[in-house]
Amino acid sequence: MFDVLILGGGVSGMSCSLVLGSAKNKSFVANKKIGVFTHQKSSSLQDALFNNAYGIPPGTLGADLMKDSLTHLSETYPHIVQIPNEKVLKIEGSYPEFTVTTNKTTYKTSIIAIGIGSANTFAIEGLMEYVEPHQKSLPEKQRIQLKNNDHKVTDGIYVMGTLAGWRSQLAIAAGSGAAVATDILTLWNDGIQTHSHDSIR
Repeated sequence: MFDVLILGGGVSGMSCSLVLGSAKNKSFVANKKIGVFTHQKSSSLQDALFNNAYGIPPGTLGADLMKDSLTHLSETYPHIVQIPNEKVLKIEGSYPEFTVTTNKTTYKTSIIAIGIGSANTFAIEGLMEYVEPHQKSLPEKQRIQLKNNDHKVTDGIYVMGTLAGWRSQLAIAAGSGAAVATDILTLWNDGIQTHSHDSIR
């Protein structure tokens, strides 16, 4: 059983993973099981070339940035489980227990954070009711987003990056992922404070 599963190894998903990883010494994060699906084939970052992104050397390829971010995550926060080569097909259940079905197996989790692209090929069963046209993309691009209120889709499900309705710039996607991680940390912290008599899982 995971405490949170992050769907997507692009900018927003990795940003969310890194922020959650950095909180490992907080008492309310102790023993939390965090996983990230690092399937990246459909990320728009794969084909990107950065020449004017803050802190990134000009000429950096998006594919290299993605590879480096996975290495950074595994070396700095090895307690975060990376799940490669699996594609999420279906989400069932409700907070605090969801079942996530991939092309290979199933997982249980309390919270889901979705950071995959906004292509109209999105087809995760259990989330289709939240799909709507992307509000900041040109109609001819046929992009979609998930209905959300400041990243929250429904109890226990968060969306980030372009699928949350943000633009595709790296800094915006990274900030969106960090915002979702902060929301999750706040939820965990509030849970500990509200149920201080309960032991941490």
